[in-house]
Amino acid sequence: MTRRLLLVIVLLIGAGAGAGWWWSTRRPPPVMWQGYAEADFVKVGPTQAGLLTSVAVVRGDAVQTGALLFTQDDVDDRAARDQAAQTLKQAQDQLTNLQNGGKPTEIAQAEANLADAQATLVRSTTDLARGEAQLPMGGVSKQSVDQFRADHLSAQAKVDAARAALAQAQAPMGRVGEIQAQVSSVAAARAALAMAEWRLAQRRVTAPVAARVADVMARSGETMTAGAPVVSLLPPGNIFVRFFVPEAQFSTIHLGDRVALACDGCAAALSARISFISPQAEYTPPLIYSESSKAKLVFLVEARPSREQAVLLNPGQPIEVRPAGAP
Repeated sequence: MTRRLLLVIVLLIGAGAGAGWWWSTRRPPPVMWQGYAEADFVKVGPTQAGLLTSVAVVRGDAVQTGALLFTQDDVDDRAARDQAAQTLKQAQDQLTNLQNGGKPTEIAQAEANLADAQATLVRSTTDLARGEAQLPMGGVSKQSVDQFRADHLSAQAKVDAARAALAQAQAPMGRVGEIQAQVSSVAAARAALAMAEWRLAQRRVTAPVAARVADVMARSGETMTAGAPVVSLLPPGNIFVRFFVPEAQFSTIHLGDRVALACDGCAAALSARISFISPQAEYTPPLIYSESSKAKLVFLVEARPSREQAVLLNPGQPIEVRPAGAP
């Protein structure tokens, strides 16, 4: 009995020693964090309220930048655009009228009057020169020479008046202040037209990026408020990974670190770079911090794979995350 007891004791001691040796020499479990794929969706809606007249895409469609997504009723905006265009044309015509001179017939009449006055001046100049030359010889009286001189001055005054009338006919009809005010009116009308054209263009909403249609939230016939999403787009590069790191390992990760990704059926060698680390714990126990409660804290971390690898993941897919280089 004593010998059997001694054998049991020896076996127990050996088993304990073996277990201690195994515990001290065993490899620590690999570091692995649980996460899932997530995405930043681009939700596209109208910039102004209105009736939805058509939706050009369905869920799952691949669209390129600029592809038509949906349209709104544009009858009112077309009328506003046409009205603004007519207002601009009217303002431009008024400006042109103020900048132009008199009518062509008025200018032609002023030119004829000037030519007639110049001819009279030439004749009076000749008569005055002839009279002044004959006066010393008694060929004409001094009274006649005085009359020639008066006729010459009158002809010169008529030429000056006719020249001023022609300049007035050729000058712009509007005053400087009137023309400047009309220039401002034309600029305001042009800005109003640009705004009306922009509002009309906004009734046809196109894809801002190349993406896949993740969801369609409205249908034709619905009245949409400004900014209400109609189509949700998922650009290929907007997929990332969210995972949770325990407090004990939180100090080992940093922004920009590379992590390895693994999932069922995924390609090998997937990786991403840490782009966000939450400054607060996701799950905080309802008690004061202690050494025992710290193990319950986990922190949200986000990592973004390259665009080429992001398209291999689907939002919601479970992902295993490991530090880069970990087994």
